[in-house]
Amino acid sequence: MSDAVEPFIRIRGLTQSFGTNQVLRGIDLDVSLGEAVAVIGPSGSGKSTLLMVTAGLERATSGRVTIAGTDLGKLDEDGLARLRASKIGIVFQSFHLVPTMTALENVSLPLEFAAAADPAGQAKAALEKTGLGDRLHHFPGELSGGEQQRVALARAFVANPSLLLADEPTGNLDRETGIMVMDLLFSLQKEHGTTLVLVTHDETLASRCNRSIQMIDGRVMEATGTSGE
Repeated sequence: MSDAVEPFIRIRGLTQSFGTNQVLRGIDLDVSLGEAVAVIGPSGSGKSTLLMVTAGLERATSGRVTIAGTDLGKLDEDGLARLRASKIGIVFQSFHLVPTMTALENVSLPLEFAAAADPAGQAKAALEKTGLGDRLHHFPGELSGGEQQRVALARAFVANPSLLLADEPTGNLDRETGIMVMDLLFSLQKEHGTTLVLVTHDETLASRCNRSIQMIDGRVMEATGTSGE
């Protein structure tokens, strides 16, 4: 029996097509527990699609994605939703907050779906950790872009996920605000020991990860070390 540690994320032979358009072309990728990996590459190279398939939000055309020993291809939609609720946090470029809910209600949502104890109390603590303790009852439209993304980070981390998937999380922010948000993201990632897969065009952000994966035309080319080396 092998003593080798199974990668937290294992992707083998992954393809994804939309009609005749093949976006992912036979991707193999391993990510270790607690590792931070940047996915870089030109627009249209398949970065966001890779993230969506890894999150179970898109079904692979072929190949296999395993997270923490669970094969996503063997789960139905309810099973995928349970996996996301228990293990995966997601942060998007465009925040994806519910506009009719306060910051506190937005952050409470994943806890309520998971039937967790005291979702409001846990959400309040998460928002205070992101510096938004005085914005609990503000709606997204009453918050700046940076504040909205900090709410999204609080929501992503509130259930203490094993995996955080972040798709261009600073794409809609000015540079100074983006740096503040990414400082917070990496701080929370280290505090929680969360595995991070970060899609970004920003090589400075990529250099903060343990390593970077370059995507070109639906394929990956793995760089050694950080992208800054």
